[in-house]
Amino acid sequence: MTDISKDVEPFILFELANTVYGVRSRWVQQIEMIESITPVPNSPEFVDGVVFSRGQVIPAINLRARFGFPKIPYDLRTRLIIVTTNGRTVGLIVDTAREFLSIPAEAIQPPPDGISGLSGKYLEGIASLNKRIIVILDLSEVLTSAETILLAAAQEARA
Repeated sequence: MTDISKDVEPFILFELANTVYGVRSRWVQQIEMIESITPVPNSPEFVDGVVFSRGQVIPAINLRARFGFPKIPYDLRTRLIIVTTNGRTVGLIVDTAREFLSIPAEAIQPPPDGISGLSGKYLEGIASLNKRIIVILDLSEVLTSAETILLAAAQEARA
């Protein structure tokens, strides 16, 4: 008997601008409701501020703004997904997050060639399951790109 569990990985699914995205659950520390975000002066448009979570001050990145969608007011469905990858911890502000799903590796296809530029960099792949399309984020790329912009903004503010 073969062990197929190696080829299936759990993902946290969330919605953003009516699209379903997935991040590998191993990167997710917790999912919280948005309570209070402290704005940070001179921060990039996509950084709504910082939050205090489990003894840490964490930057809160609005993924709508990060991906070029218009910002919307927070509501009861808005969630903050606290993620850690490559030693960096950030909060991702999303429209809603309420699903946990195991996705087989063979269901994830590379991003289409037509997707390029920054949006293509953030994609690890696209999964198709039961007539659903799930955009799988390359979280390390999202955070690396965000960190680069944050550092540039901090240097610009000091100049």
